[in-house]
Amino acid sequence: MERMSLDEVDARHSRPTMKDVAALSGVSIKTVSRVVNGEAGVSSDVAERVLAATVKLDYRRDLSASSLRRGDGKSQTIGLLLEDVSNPFSSALHRAVEDVAREHGVVVFAGSVDEDPDRERDLAAALVARRTDGLVIVPTAPDQSYLARERRNGTPVVFVDRPPVQLEADHVVTDNLAGARDGTEHLVRHGHHRIAFLGDLSTISTARERYEGYVDALGRAGLALAPDLVRRDLRTAEQAQAAVEELLALPDPPTAVFASQNLVTVGALRALRHAGLHRTVAVVGFDSLPMQDLLDPGVTIVEQDVRRLGAIAAEMLFQRIAGDTSPARSVVLPATLTERGTGEIPGPFAS
Repeated sequence: MERMSLDEVDARHSRPTMKDVAALSGVSIKTVSRVVNGEAGVSSDVAERVLAATVKLDYRRDLSASSLRRGDGKSQTIGLLLEDVSNPFSSALHRAVEDVAREHGVVVFAGSVDEDPDRERDLAAALVARRTDGLVIVPTAPDQSYLARERRNGTPVVFVDRPPVQLEADHVVTDNLAGARDGTEHLVRHGHHRIAFLGDLSTISTARERYEGYVDALGRAGLALAPDLVRRDLRTAEQAQAAVEELLALPDPPTAVFASQNLVTVGALRALRHAGLHRTVAVVGFDSLPMQDLLDPGVTIVEQDVRRLGAIAAEMLFQRIAGDTSPARSVVLPATLTERGTGEIPGPFAS
């Protein structure tokens, strides 16, 4: 085959293709394909010539095209749908999935669903259309039955942080109810009876479970639920801060706060600090905070093992991609309360 000069190849178009590598090295496109894909049947001198051409051209394999030629049809990519990639919880989950994917030589495409059911469906459809080998999803839509067809067509899906609805599928979650119950009971043991609850959107299953844990703990302690101390459907730190400011203005304000989401905890801490009550009103939060070890007093947190959540979900997905057809599995991980200071501030009934 006639070889072209580097200048002649560069003049054809800006992004080098396998055809350009073939032209520069003077071999067939099929031979180039064998070399770049590590297949046998090519002499060492020809392989060296092809590899030299890829270096000169700065050629990069088109993985989407090569996946169509692979016998298994794999694209070596997976999709990850998170609540919000800017949230520390989502970021940690992303990293955990990415670390497992890297071990498998796979790239992760991630997006935020922003608690928007339409966005969840649109992002899932877009990732499937791009031939990702599977999906890991933090679901927000009222049901995930829209994915039934994709699963029948061979796209495995694993859910993390929240279970799917109307779809039997693998999922990895935290025992949110037990974690919230432990956090509230911790405040009760330290002498608090007027415990406020700050919650995320009531439409989110984890937020509902954490509220149920709070209510359960009060009942176990023989304390009546005080509706005036409950603030739900808080989405931002600013909303949580305003809610706590309202609570502090009550005739009988809370002596403790259980904040059931990390951004909500941030808002609660700001309100208490601005009011000069950060060493007087106890706080237990749910989910870790950035630089929480630098705060004074330190924040007592009910912590999820986010890295383990993400790692297990990713490994489940790769097992499905590899051909595992066993029944859907559910993994529930415990949450752990870590004492750091705010949750140990004594209340009026401390012994």
